[in-house]
Amino acid sequence: MKRIFFIAFLLINMTAFAQTEKTGNTPKKLVVDFFEAFHAQDTIKLKSFALDGIKMQSVSMDAEGNTKLSSDDYSKFLKSIASIPADASFEEKLHEFRVEENGLLATVTTPYLFYFNENFSHCGVNSFQLVKFNGEWKITSLIDTRTKKNCD
Repeated sequence: MKRIFFIAFLLINMTAFAQTEKTGNTPKKLVVDFFEAFHAQDTIKLKSFALDGIKMQSVSMDAEGNTKLSSDDYSKFLKSIASIPADASFEEKLHEFRVEENGLLATVTTPYLFYFNENFSHCGVNSFQLVKFNGEWKITSLIDTRTKKNCD
């Protein structure tokens, strides 16, 4: 009898895990979907991935070698994506995904190379902070680095 309960327990857990994977309800999937919407300039989808009041920051070095931290509103980011001319091309090529998930919190980092009109612009690393609300991952913070050095 204990064996039957144990086997049933395993089957229920495997089914629940498979459903989560099938629906794509993972931190990595959210970031992949984010970049698909980003490249498609789909600001409605981009807005749906983020929590209201998302914190956006970027880290870079100025001409004197000082670290510069800038912050921006997500709404300004969405407007900038929507304003890219149709004849312009842009691509953020991601190298890998590093995912740390712990219950309701996840961090996804993605090293990248960014191209505008097929010309290299800059490289860096994106770091997404995600929180799971009612079973759905949302971006709460996004910080990136930007440089033109050591991009290989």
